[in-house]
Amino acid sequence: MSGAAAIRVEGLGMVYPNGVRALEGVSLEVHAGEFLAVLGLSGSGKSTLLRCINRLIDPTEGRVFIHGEEITAARGARLRAMRRQVAMIFQQFNLVRRHSVLDNVLSGALGRSPLLPSLLLSFPAAERERAMTCLERVGLADRSTSRADALSGGQQQRVAIARALMQAPRLILADEPVASLDPALRHSVMRHVEALNRDEGMTVVCSLHDIDLVTRYATRMVALRDGRLVWEGPPGAFDHATFKSIYGEEAQPASNTGF
Repeated sequence: MSGAAAIRVEGLGMVYPNGVRALEGVSLEVHAGEFLAVLGLSGSGKSTLLRCINRLIDPTEGRVFIHGEEITAARGARLRAMRRQVAMIFQQFNLVRRHSVLDNVLSGALGRSPLLPSLLLSFPAAERERAMTCLERVGLADRSTSRADALSGGQQQRVAIARALMQAPRLILADEPVASLDPALRHSVMRHVEALNRDEGMTVVCSLHDIDLVTRYATRMVALRDGRLVWEGPPGAFDHATFKSIYGEEAQPASNTGF
């Protein structure tokens, strides 16, 4: 892992138009090649943090830097170029359900493709070959012609991972990528996210609820509570007292967390 900062967040704050404060004074660094897990209760600010990093929403306070360049100051073509470095994986997959699996993966190439042909789903042979390679990576090459809505939830999330890989990003932001899946499928999907980090060298920031998944896949952890950063450290430093400080005294960890 390099010591360079892939992401630097300085004093980030976010107040929504309805007056709800989602983030307050969040500062952190994510090193290149790191797999950072973001913990916290629902409503703690995890999703808002990831969306601010990618400028899907504009923070009301603070700054975000991607590989040393401030994305919160970027506009127009520069913002689009910076966003191409960052792929998002969402909880609800965000696939075009009536389109084929292959066409959904090809949409990861939109940022580098001519506008009109891509709107017509017309991509050069080299991009289609790359898309098939991405599907092979997640074990779904044989479903390339299926409609996205014909796949199971776990398969749809693997299509979303292939789409992220198709984008050729430097960073992956994964927002609760397994929360809508059955427990038996969660490790299957997380192993594919891990492979992007391990084999492709992509920096991963992943929000998760499941402590077992966090301690299995993350190289470092941070925790939010009420929009504030309350803890950070390696998985080995996460103990029962830390769990209570993040989730509250009434919360009970799963029996397989090791503490």
